[in-house]
Amino acid sequence: MSPPNDQNLLQIAEGLYIPLAEIEMTGVRAQGPGGQNVNKVSSAIHLRFDINASSLPAIYKEKLLALQDQRITKDGVVILKAQQSRSQEQNRMDALQRLQALLLSVTVVPKRRRPTKPSYSSQLKRVERKTRRGQDKAMRGKVVV
Repeated sequence: MSPPNDQNLLQIAEGLYIPLAEIEMTGVRAQGPGGQNVNKVSSAIHLRFDINASSLPAIYKEKLLALQDQRITKDGVVILKAQQSRSQEQNRMDALQRLQALLLSVTVVPKRRRPTKPSYSSQLKRVERKTRRGQDKAMRGKVVV
């Protein structure tokens, strides 16, 4: 499957895209020191992504809503604030990358564990170590003449 050529999509994983129209980004004033610039310029980005209203597949919506993440509200809205940079465009890209990483984390399927048994030789080695250790400890007792 070839990726769409539309620039209005955010790629999450191979073959999984969400429209940028579903992501609400507003410029807000950044916190912290910065002199006159911080009081005049809205360089921080406040990103909101409504999980329930999005075009994500239902299984990913369920996984996102099940996450115990403080960035996801009870209503199912992801809220991110990006204010690392002085540039609004860099903060916008940072917020989108963080949203992309969050959404990518629920698309990864964990590798299934296949139960194994210890080998016969490893079991023998373990018992031998235990008996040798027990003998060493027994030698620490009082010496009887």
